[in-house]
Amino acid sequence: MSHVSPGLYVSLAEIVPDLHVHCVDPWCLIGSTAALLLGAKVSADDVHVLTSRADADALMAQWSERRVSGSALADSDRLRSHFARFSFPGVPVEVLGGLELHTDNGWQVVQPGRLVLAGLNGLAVPVPCIEDQIRLFESFGREKDLRRAAALRALGSRTSIPPILSFR
Repeated sequence: MSHVSPGLYVSLAEIVPDLHVHCVDPWCLIGSTAALLLGAKVSADDVHVLTSRADADALMAQWSERRVSGSALADSDRLRSHFARFSFPGVPVEVLGGLELHTDNGWQVVQPGRLVLAGLNGLAVPVPCIEDQIRLFESFGREKDLRRAAALRALGSRTSIPPILSFR
Protein backbone atom coordinates (compact mmCIF):
# COMPACT_ATOMS: atom_id res chain seq x y z
CA MET A 1 0.00 0.00 0.00
CA SER A 2 3.00 2.33 0.27
CA HIS A 3 2.57 3.42 -3.38
CA VAL A 4 -0.95 4.72 -2.67
CA SER A 5 -1.19 8.09 -0.93
CA PRO A 6 -3.18 8.22 2.32
CA GLY A 7 -5.79 10.47 0.68
CA LEU A 8 -6.28 8.11 -2.23
CA TYR A 9 -6.52 5.14 0.11
CA VAL A 10 -9.17 6.86 2.26
CA SER A 11 -11.34 7.51 -0.81
CA LEU A 12 -10.89 3.99 -2.20
CA ALA A 13 -11.65 2.41 1.18
CA GLU A 14 -14.96 4.25 1.23
CA ILE A 15 -16.10 3.94 -2.38
CA VAL A 16 -15.02 0.44 -3.43
CA PRO A 17 -17.43 -1.39 -1.07
CA ASP A 18 -20.24 0.93 -2.25
CA LEU A 19 -19.39 0.21 -5.88
CA HIS A 20 -19.53 -3.54 -5.26
CA VAL A 21 -22.96 -3.16 -3.60
CA HIS A 22 -24.66 -0.52 -5.76
CA CYS A 23 -23.40 -1.28 -9.28
CA VAL A 24 -25.40 -3.91 -11.13
CA ASP A 25 -23.29 -3.84 -14.30
CA PRO A 26 -19.52 -4.36 -14.53
CA TRP A 27 -17.51 -1.33 -13.40
CA CYS A 28 -13.84 -0.51 -13.07
CA LEU A 29 -11.44 2.26 -12.21
CA ILE A 30 -9.62 3.91 -15.09
CA GLY A 31 -7.05 6.67 -15.34
CA SER A 32 -4.10 7.36 -13.10
CA THR A 33 -5.52 5.48 -10.11
CA ALA A 34 -5.95 2.32 -12.18
CA ALA A 35 -2.39 2.62 -13.49
CA LEU A 36 -1.05 3.22 -9.98
CA LEU A 37 -2.85 0.15 -8.62
CA LEU A 38 -0.99 -2.01 -11.14
CA GLY A 39 2.34 -0.54 -10.09
CA ALA A 40 2.95 2.30 -12.56
CA LYS A 41 4.99 5.21 -11.28
CA VAL A 42 2.30 7.85 -11.66
CA SER A 43 0.55 10.22 -9.29
CA ALA A 44 -3.19 10.06 -8.75
CA ASP A 45 -5.12 12.98 -7.30
CA ASP A 46 -8.61 11.72 -8.08
CA VAL A 47 -10.50 8.51 -8.89
CA HIS A 48 -12.31 7.81 -12.18
CA VAL A 49 -15.02 5.15 -12.03
CA LEU A 50 -16.23 3.77 -15.36
CA THR A 51 -19.83 2.50 -15.07
CA SER A 52 -22.94 2.01 -17.12
CA ARG A 53 -25.34 4.95 -17.35
CA ALA A 54 -27.82 3.13 -15.09
CA ASP A 55 -25.19 2.51 -12.42
CA ALA A 56 -24.05 6.13 -12.70
CA ASP A 57 -27.64 7.13 -11.87
CA ALA A 58 -27.65 4.77 -8.88
CA LEU A 59 -24.37 6.21 -7.58
CA MET A 60 -25.60 9.77 -8.11
CA ALA A 61 -28.57 8.95 -5.89
CA GLN A 62 -26.47 7.07 -3.32
CA TRP A 63 -23.84 9.81 -3.06
CA SER A 64 -26.13 12.82 -3.68
CA GLU A 65 -24.98 14.67 -0.55
CA ARG A 66 -21.38 14.47 -1.76
CA ARG A 67 -22.04 15.65 -5.31
CA VAL A 68 -20.08 18.70 -6.42
CA SER A 69 -22.48 20.98 -8.27
CA GLY A 70 -21.46 22.64 -11.50
CA SER A 71 -18.75 20.09 -12.30
CA ALA A 72 -18.29 18.93 -15.88
CA LEU A 73 -16.20 16.34 -17.67
CA ALA A 74 -12.91 17.83 -18.89
CA ASP A 75 -12.15 17.64 -22.63
CA SER A 76 -15.87 17.41 -23.48
CA ASP A 77 -15.04 17.84 -27.16
CA ARG A 78 -13.29 14.43 -27.07
CA LEU A 79 -14.96 12.68 -24.14
CA ARG A 80 -18.57 12.56 -22.96
CA SER A 81 -20.44 10.58 -20.34
CA HIS A 82 -23.22 10.62 -17.79
CA PHE A 83 -20.88 12.47 -15.43
CA ALA A 84 -20.78 13.51 -11.80
CA ARG A 85 -17.99 14.57 -9.44
CA PHE A 86 -18.14 13.80 -5.74
CA SER A 87 -16.26 15.12 -2.74
CA PHE A 88 -14.95 12.32 -0.53
CA PRO A 89 -12.45 12.54 2.31
CA GLY A 90 -9.12 12.07 0.60
CA VAL A 91 -9.48 12.75 -3.11
CA PRO A 92 -12.42 13.58 -5.41
CA VAL A 93 -14.26 10.79 -7.22
CA GLU A 94 -15.62 11.13 -10.75
CA VAL A 95 -18.26 8.76 -12.14
CA LEU A 96 -18.20 8.28 -15.91
CA GLY A 97 -21.43 6.53 -16.93
CA GLY A 98 -21.34 5.20 -20.48
CA LEU A 99 -18.11 7.02 -21.35
CA GLU A 100 -17.67 7.78 -25.05
CA LEU A 101 -14.63 8.96 -27.03
CA HIS A 102 -14.92 11.05 -30.20
CA THR A 103 -12.87 9.44 -32.97
CA ASP A 104 -12.64 9.82 -36.73
CA ASN A 105 -15.62 7.43 -36.83
CA GLY A 106 -17.75 9.58 -34.50
CA TRP A 107 -18.60 8.86 -30.87
CA GLN A 108 -17.51 5.40 -29.72
CA VAL A 109 -18.28 3.74 -26.38
CA VAL A 110 -15.10 3.28 -24.34
CA GLN A 111 -14.57 -0.43 -23.70
CA PRO A 112 -12.25 -1.14 -20.77
CA GLY A 113 -11.23 -4.53 -22.17
CA ARG A 114 -9.92 -7.32 -19.95
CA LEU A 115 -10.27 -6.50 -16.27
CA VAL A 116 -8.09 -7.66 -13.42
CA LEU A 117 -8.76 -7.28 -9.72
CA ALA A 118 -6.02 -5.35 -7.97
CA GLY A 119 -5.77 -6.06 -4.27
CA LEU A 120 -5.43 -3.11 -1.91
CA ASN A 121 -5.43 -3.92 1.79
CA GLY A 122 -8.37 -6.32 1.47
CA LEU A 123 -10.18 -4.40 -1.28
CA ALA A 124 -10.75 -6.06 -4.66
CA VAL A 125 -10.55 -3.24 -7.20
CA PRO A 126 -11.34 -3.96 -10.87
CA VAL A 127 -9.06 -2.18 -13.33
CA PRO A 128 -8.23 -2.81 -16.99
CA CYS A 129 -5.17 -5.01 -17.52
CA ILE A 130 -1.92 -3.24 -18.39
CA GLU A 131 -2.33 -3.74 -22.16
CA ASP A 132 -5.87 -2.36 -22.12
CA GLN A 133 -4.92 0.58 -19.94
CA ILE A 134 -2.19 1.44 -22.44
CA ARG A 135 -4.75 1.18 -25.27
CA LEU A 136 -7.16 3.47 -23.41
CA PHE A 137 -4.52 6.08 -22.57
CA GLU A 138 -3.27 6.13 -26.16
CA SER A 139 -6.80 6.43 -27.52
CA PHE A 140 -7.45 9.46 -25.29
CA GLY A 141 -4.33 10.98 -26.82
CA ARG A 142 -3.69 13.73 -24.29
CA GLU A 143 -0.10 14.36 -23.22
CA LYS A 144 -0.81 13.27 -19.63
CA ASP A 145 -2.37 10.04 -20.91
CA LEU A 146 0.60 9.30 -23.14
CA ARG A 147 2.90 9.72 -20.10
CA ARG A 148 0.75 7.24 -18.17
CA ALA A 149 0.89 4.77 -21.06
CA ALA A 150 4.69 5.06 -21.04
CA ALA A 151 4.76 4.44 -17.28
CA LEU A 152 2.71 1.27 -17.78
CA ARG A 153 4.96 0.14 -20.65
CA ALA A 154 7.93 0.53 -18.29
CA LEU A 155 6.42 -2.23 -16.15
CA GLY A 156 6.77 -4.74 -18.97
CA SER A 157 4.60 -7.81 -18.50
CA ARG A 158 5.03 -7.85 -14.74
CA THR A 159 3.15 -5.92 -12.09
CA SER A 160 4.39 -5.00 -8.65
CA ILE A 161 0.97 -5.86 -7.24
CA PRO A 162 -0.25 -9.09 -8.79
CA PRO A 163 -3.94 -9.10 -9.68
CA ILE A 164 -6.25 -11.30 -7.63
CA LEU A 165 -8.32 -12.44 -10.58
CA SER A 166 -8.62 -11.71 -14.26
CA PHE A 167 -11.88 -11.62 -16.23
CA ARG A 168 -13.46 -10.09 -19.35
